Amino acid sequence: MARSHLTLAALATSAVPDLNIAGTRSYSYDLHGDFESALLTSRDGTELIIRVPASQDAETEQSADLVALHSLTPGVRARLPFDVPEYVGQTPIGGTRAVVYTFLPGDKVALENVQPGDGLAASIGRAIAAIHTLPTSFVSEAGLPALSATECLAATKTLISSASATGLVPAALSKRWKEAVDDEELWRFQPTVINGALTIDSFIVREESVVGLIGWSALRVGDPARDLHWVLGMNADAAESAIEAYSLARGAASDRNLLFRATLYAELELARWLMHGRELHDQLIVDDAVAMLDSLVERVHDDDVDPLAPHTGPIMAVTEVEALLDATPLDRDEGDASRGLLPVAEDRPPSEDEFERDDD
Repeated sequence: MARSHLTLAALATSAVPDLNIAGTRSYSYDLHGDFESALLTSRDGTELIIRVPASQDAETEQSADLVALHSLTPGVRARLPFDVPEYVGQTPIGGTRAVVYTFLPGDKVALENVQPGDGLAASIGRAIAAIHTLPTSFVSEAGLPALSATECLAATKTLISSASATGLVPAALSKRWKEAVDDEELWRFQPTVINGALTIDSFIVREESVVGLIGWSALRVGDPARDLHWVLGMNADAAESAIEAYSLARGAASDRNLLFRATLYAELELARWLMHGRELHDQLIVDDAVAMLDSLVERVHDDDVDPLAPHTGPIMAVTEVEALLDATPLDRDEGDASRGLLPVAEDRPPSEDEFERDDD
């Protein structure tokens, strides 16, 4: 049974000494029911949010998010053109923990509602570029993953090999994906700091500008294309505005194969969903993934679109991949390929003693 916002408010007073709450209400901090959350207003007007994980996966995500937020020091945050939540306190509850953060006021926007031009689309592009231009040193110092281009390629190869080994991936897809990872030119890039789990739900918006960004559980050094594949799911003009703003903000740091890899990552979300189903021994998820892969290869053969790389042949548009991911009727509480929550082994977040749950 879900805890009421009053119960969560009581937990907050235990998590944060001297917290004087003037008001509270239930608040949906995510779209997938992964957390029980409440919005709190203290007597001095400060707004806070308390979150309790509703599953083991959510608890793991929360732990990684805490490590990431701790690594984002005031100096690092000062380089970002938007706000990031701050950790305020925590308290044990029912075998897990309730965590209190500062609340970032603003709005959410649907991907299809992002309009082209120098408004929100461009602001999103600049926000992502700001993350990618952060110094990589703080990530390593925090013990977070720092992958080289070679390691990013190896992780991608592992996913493709594992998915293909199931015998459930159409041969045409396996061939194109393997040819893409064999294209050395495609994988010559400079790793950057990446959020690693960006979707449109990550952004807090006000007046057509990004003013906050939540969800840092996959923070690491890695391939910047991992933060961009979902952008290509916007309408074509909005995606172009976002990518143009991103490229202008990064300047010479951008690589010409960035969007090729982003498109590859978009397709591989289907492979991740397949492997997730196999790991859970959930035949419904497996069947869902197989149906989407079959649809993907059919559309690739039917559509006359640009190749992923010189030797891969036609590839499905990212918007079509996103449509496949959104069209499934299954309940994805156990994971969601469209949110990037199905990492291969090399992508898994580390633990951190500083944020271990208090068992007292």
